[in-house]
Amino acid sequence: MEMLKFGKFAALALAMAVAVGCSSKGGDDSGEGSSAIDPNAGYGANSGAVDGSMSGEEAALRAITTFYFEYDSSDLKPEAMRALDVHAKDLQSAGNRVVLEGHTDERGTREYNMALGERRSKAVQRYLVLQGVSPAQLELVSYGEERPVAMGNDEQSWAQNRRVELRK
Repeated sequence: MEMLKFGKFAALALAMAVAVGCSSKGGDDSGEGSSAIDPNAGYGANSGAVDGSMSGEEAALRAITTFYFEYDSSDLKPEAMRALDVHAKDLQSAGNRVVLEGHTDERGTREYNMALGERRSKAVQRYLVLQGVSPAQLELVSYGEERPVAMGNDEQSWAQNRRVELRK
């Protein structure tokens, strides 16, 4: 039984490594597919598997609380949707509230970036509501370009700043 769990974990780790390796765009080292890891991202007693333990894949997806966007876009990426599916299940079972913080890079006017940050947080909200989460559980905030996580003036820094953060 223990060997079976190890095999599943190893397969998941390999699949994630392949996915990360395949996500680059011809040498663009933007960090666009990276995510912030929050070890306290669980939502309650029903956050594990049926036997009370958490699957490796589910735990990895639950740990993703930052969702990245392409330049001038509010379209969710497929990897964000997979993680949001796990968060939606947790939110439905626990009934907790979360804040969806929309962010942009520094390019564009302050007004445009505030609106883009809001569109990004609304995109995450819309997806979670479609998965069955109550809109009352979701608070939206746009910070635009005001709270960067990377201070550089290059594509790698900008990519890290184009995000929505899910905060408990």
